[in-house]
Amino acid sequence: MTMSDVISTGALLAMGVIALVLLIQYLKLHDFGQMIHDCKTATRWARISNACHRIIRCMAGSLIRQLKWNIRERKRFGIATPSKKKSGSCMGY
Repeated sequence: MTMSDVISTGALLAMGVIALVLLIQYLKLHDFGQMIHDCKTATRWARISNACHRIIRCMAGSLIRQLKWNIRERKRFGIATPSKKKSGSCMGY
C-alpha cells in the first residue's frame, strides 16, 4: 500500500465515522422533535379540556341560579313546589 492509499483509506474511514455521528444526531433530534410534538398535542388537549370544564361550571352555576330564582318566585306567589317521589329510582318507577 502506498502512502496515498493509506491517506485515502483514512479519509474514507473518517467520512464514514462522520456520517455515522450525523446519523446518530439525526435520530436523537428526530426523537426530540417527536417529544415536542407530543407535548404540544397534550397541551392543546389540556386547553380544550379546561375550556370544557369552564363551560360546564358556568352552565351548572347558571342552572342553579335559575332553579333558586324559580323556587323563590314560586314561594313568593304561593305556588306549591313539586313534591319529591319516594321511590328507589330517579325515574319514579
